[in-house]
Amino acid sequence: MASLAEDFARTLLAEIRAAQAAGRGGTFIVPVGPVDQFPIFARMVNEARLSLRDVVFINMDEYLTDDDAWVPESHPLSFRGYMERAFYGLLDPKLRPPPEHRVFPDPRDCGAVQRLIDARGGVDVTFGGIGINGHLAFNEPPEGNAESSQRLLTSSPTVEEFAALPTRVLSLSRETRTINSVTVGGGIEVVPTRCVTVGMKEILASRKLRFYCNRPWQSAVVRRVLHGPIAPACPASLLRLHSDAVLTVADYVAQPPDIRLR
Repeated sequence: MASLAEDFARTLLAEIRAAQAAGRGGTFIVPVGPVDQFPIFARMVNEARLSLRDVVFINMDEYLTDDDAWVPESHPLSFRGYMERAFYGLLDPKLRPPPEHRVFPDPRDCGAVQRLIDARGGVDVTFGGIGINGHLAFNEPPEGNAESSQRLLTSSPTVEEFAALPTRVLSLSRETRTINSVTVGGGIEVVPTRCVTVGMKEILASRKLRFYCNRPWQSAVVRRVLHGPIAPACPASLLRLHSDAVLTVADYVAQPPDIRLR
């Protein structure tokens, strides 16, 4: 896991330097999971004395309360809290991006992400992982009328319709909540049911896409992403439509799934 996290951190560092050399501060969509890269990246930034003052980091998503407000930063599963502890708080204050450059999608103003991206001239790179059901960020595969009730999606969207989904609030799938409960001792009820996510539209419009898989359970979904049909049923399969997308997987994820009783 460490080598994959280091590759993630090195790649992000290189892309920031490239953006700055091109006269841009750099705008990046980033995940929380995989979770190992940010302490490594913070150390690299501090050692290199690389200023992030003009860099914008847009986190992909965040959990919400039942009232569709951000969970508190003090919540043990809060992505905002994690980023403060594992990244921003580890940076030298002189190098740290200002608060207005540490962005999360806002359930009260979902259009703010796209307005920021437009003002910044686009996203340089989107980094991320892939969910057990193929989701990117929290862009879940269509399930019944979970999103059609918001009039954003039909129950059977085309690839084009799914790719055009913007930043929005939605319900998490049972698969996502189940696999995410692994980190809370299997307590599915602890995992929030609602979320806000950057959309497929913003992700796929990025100049580059760099995604990473380091979980043993990703062995099967990686194969769906790379070799299955390009379809909303596996959102990450849409990465194959992008002209500059790279998927990096751990060696054990690349191995065929180990199918047996255990």
